[in-house]
Amino acid sequence: MQLPVDIKAVIDEATNIDEARRTSLSVSVYLDDSAPGDVQAHVRQAFASASPHARVSLMYLDGRPFVPFSGDDMAVIVAGLNEQVGEYAAQVRAVGVPVMVVTTLPSLVADMAKAAGNPIPHGDLIAPKEPKAQPAPLPAPDAVTNGAEAVQAIGADFPNEPYALDRDAVSSLNERMGGWVIAACNDKRLAFALAFPFVRKPLSLEAVNSTALQNAGVGLLVIIPGADMPVMTLNQAKMLLMIAASYGEELNMERVKELAALVGGAFACRAVARQLVAFVPALGWAVKAAIGYTGT
Repeated sequence: MQLPVDIKAVIDEATNIDEARRTSLSVSVYLDDSAPGDVQAHVRQAFASASPHARVSLMYLDGRPFVPFSGDDMAVIVAGLNEQVGEYAAQVRAVGVPVMVVTTLPSLVADMAKAAGNPIPHGDLIAPKEPKAQPAPLPAPDAVTNGAEAVQAIGADFPNEPYALDRDAVSSLNERMGGWVIAACNDKRLAFALAFPFVRKPLSLEAVNSTALQNAGVGLLVIIPGADMPVMTLNQAKMLLMIAASYGEELNMERVKELAALVGGAFACRAVARQLVAFVPALGWAVKAAIGYTGT
């Protein structure tokens, strides 16, 4: 009996994963020292990697000449009250490096950058979900340009900022940072997940969603009976291997068992699809698409 998956293609995917484990990464983290201390500490910890293949440079925006490194795969700016953040981000983009601006003062940072003539693209401004609770304590006046006046301006114009980094805020910030990394550095997304744990959950969710959509499309378009099963099963096998690899799992007997369970599930879904198509043959295309999506 022919297996419902291309074994060579699975082995090729495992080889690609091994290559990702050895992929070099370069990241620059720029800290605005007027940013709330909790978000500074969180981003520093998030990008503290034990991977020997990840180079992370940490620099403060303290008034010295700003020279972005064009060899970076990505950059991060932790933003506070520095009015030049938008300009710094524009300089990073100008050398071809994607940059995300992380802050718990999203409205203020966006408005300052826009007023300075260097608006930050909406997708690059990363903040936790807006909380319902009271804002976090504001930075001390001596840590802010223009001192007490700047602090008062925040309280008057943005009463909910800065956001407090409680457990929910940390979780949402990690998911948004990880989602940005996957979108901006898609070719190296697995390497980033291996180096930085906050990327793993967003990568796993993205793998599941994209594979489910692919298999729904296969079920919708393939009209030859049984021809869709090898394609769908291969997609699911690749998804399984990527998720396992992103969490640092090796390709061993445990993965083989999981692949065997996946193949068994593929046969079960195929049996269900056949029975449903027999009941509603006119809607067979919709049934196969639905089974391809939900089965994944």
